[in-house]
Amino acid sequence: MLKPILCLPVLLLAGAPALYQQAQPAPQTPQKSASPSPAQPAPIPAEYVNMTNPVKPTAESLARAKQIYSWDCALCHADNGSGKGDVAVEQKLALVDFRDPAALKPWTDGQLFYIIRNGRGKMPAEDGRAKENEVWNLIIYLRSMSKGHEGAATPAT
Repeated sequence: MLKPILCLPVLLLAGAPALYQQAQPAPQTPQKSASPSPAQPAPIPAEYVNMTNPVKPTAESLARAKQIYSWDCALCHADNGSGKGDVAVEQKLALVDFRDPAALKPWTDGQLFYIIRNGRGKMPAEDGRAKENEVWNLIIYLRSMSKGHEGAATPAT
């Protein structure tokens, strides 16, 4: 009975590759020549560059972020954030390793929010599947992976 329910998200995300194709963010101004391609994704709108994360994590919110990650991200990025999830390996995608402190350093929280919400390259959009605060908590969770203790960002009191 659970197989049809579990198969649908897997099928939807099976073609979804990486959150990041490169370690560096794309330029913030559009190119005048050709339209963006999957190899050169559209630039992130400027209003997201300086956007800061308004969420203070709690143990409950980080647990929810970990759950969302396991449903929507781990297929490509792996449970541990290594970038070697089943889909990434199968499609021979080179994804960044979230466990590496340098992996997300070039990206602001606002840029990550935009990428998660709208997709990038072959990565599908998360918009509509997770609430705004859940996306912000997901960013906190992603950043915590590089600290060597997955999902263990300090909760607010």
